[in-house]
Amino acid sequence: MLKTTLSLLSTIALTSSLYSQADAFDIYYDWMHTLKGEWTLSPAEKQLGTESYKHKDLAAISGTQKAGITFKSIGKESTIQEDLLPNTQKQMVTMYHCTDVECNNLKATHYCVKQNQPEFLANLKQSTPDRIVFDCDMSTALCQSDEDHVHTIIHEITEDGDHLKSSYLSWKNKKPKKISSIYHFDKK
Repeated sequence: MLKTTLSLLSTIALTSSLYSQADAFDIYYDWMHTLKGEWTLSPAEKQLGTESYKHKDLAAISGTQKAGITFKSIGKESTIQEDLLPNTQKQMVTMYHCTDVECNNLKATHYCVKQNQPEFLANLKQSTPDRIVFDCDMSTALCQSDEDHVHTIIHEITEDGDHLKSSYLSWKNKKPKKISSIYHFDKK
């Protein structure tokens, strides 16, 4: 645990000093990889800004040692797989990877309980060393549609690397919905 925290802090310090020059490759390999592992759903009193955690399946795992979100590298570290709320009715998967060999940007595909698969591109201008933002890829039909879909994904990690806030902001009829899914997790 101490080794992981020290590694995370050195990565954040390095990326903080270089972030004005950072590119998708730096974010993917230095930031996204710090998320690897299992995170537990924080207790209900720490679930701020959302009603999503009140779902009966989530209430059962909130504050327990069961994984609420996991991140792992697959395909010889070419892709990071996020498994959100595993073993619940709200389980979803998001796959993150570089858009090309040079890693000019990051792409994500979210396999949602809304029974659609929005595609995202990293917003490099809004991303910081402790916050990465993915916006719906407006070149895709779903992102331009009236259909209810996740339109923005934001992962925010605390400086000590022990707490993660993941937001899945939805749109319907080409406008942001008032209710979105925001989850708080603690490093397992």
